[in-house]
Amino acid sequence: MDISDEQLLTDLFRVITLMRRFFDRAMTEQGASLAQTKVLMCIKELPGTARAADIAEIMGIAPRTVTEALDGLERDGLIQRMPDREDRRVKRLTITPAGEAAVAVTEPLRRQLGAKALGALNASEREHFHAALQKLLERMANG
Repeated sequence: MDISDEQLLTDLFRVITLMRRFFDRAMTEQGASLAQTKVLMCIKELPGTARAADIAEIMGIAPRTVTEALDGLERDGLIQRMPDREDRRVKRLTITPAGEAAVAVTEPLRRQLGAKALGALNASEREHFHAALQKLLERMANG
């Protein structure tokens, strides 16, 4: 069976889109969307030192996108922005107790959803899929 590049790419993008929707819907119902949980996890990993620029770099997204996400998280009471003691132009990010609670629920849920989705693959398929993904990642990293 000869599968075209276009068919593979179409299927890959459909899987990614459906997985994001699946994860996002379930996680949002529990307190934070997939994207919000990712940002909260970044802030949690850089306690007291995280800046919007750090989040943008870690996640590989535009600073403006991070600022919009942070605005929503702050509005929802999941993070706080605090002025840096040495440079008042800089805002340091901290996760609030409500943000901690959201991560405590949504991060394990994200893992469960991932296991459920990938549970469709047997051990051999998982190995082949992983190998194929590694080749694609290497190709994309090397241009």
